[in-house]
Amino acid sequence: MALDGDGSGIGAARDLAAGFLARARDGYGVPVSRRALDLTQLVVSELVTNAHKYAPGPVLLDLRIVGDLVEVAVWDSEPVLPVARAADVGRVGQHGLEIVMAVAHTFEVRREPVGKRVTVRIALSDAPEGSPAALRPR
Repeated sequence: MALDGDGSGIGAARDLAAGFLARARDGYGVPVSRRALDLTQLVVSELVTNAHKYAPGPVLLDLRIVGDLVEVAVWDSEPVLPVARAADVGRVGQHGLEIVMAVAHTFEVRREPVGKRVTVRIALSDAPEGSPAALRPR
């Protein structure tokens, strides 16, 4: 999905993610937990918001199923790589990247010939209680 650089597509990006996962579940039998749906929409919202906030121009959103994970990739034209800030309970706002990294199975940022791509993978099903994956993301 290509999004305008004005930020108006953030809600549409969340809706696209929800629709994508619903089609994967209903049309292809991919198990998608409610938690995975909610976290995917949260990650899409945070990454697209950051791209609109810090990068001029359009944003590209790509979603795909990779094994038992959903991959969310957001490209923007800003070459500066994002850095999570140190935890600070007194800071208001600017916690989006910290949140994304906390819920992600994997998190990767890399420069592209133009701009950068942030790629996050999220588990599609809930981990069994007591398993290491249930205790912390990998």
